[in-house]
Amino acid sequence: MMGAGVTGALMVWWIVGLIVYFIPTIIAIKRDHPNKVAIILLNFLLGWVGIGWIGALIWSVLAIPEQGRDK
Repeated sequence: MMGAGVTGALMVWWIVGLIVYFIPTIIAIKRDHPNKVAIILLNFLLGWVGIGWIGALIWSVLAIPEQGRDK
């Protein structure tokens, strides 16, 4: 059986992994990206592939057109 220390370390690594996995989602939400729902879906559904994660990350940091922002 695993000790409490090993279980705690695994939980910390799991949480860190989830945060890293959802970085594109976090960026899109923080920037209020006009395509944030699509970015979230791409990240959630295809982020594990790698290319989906990279695509979501690039999309989330691309410039937001001025007409897409609320003034």
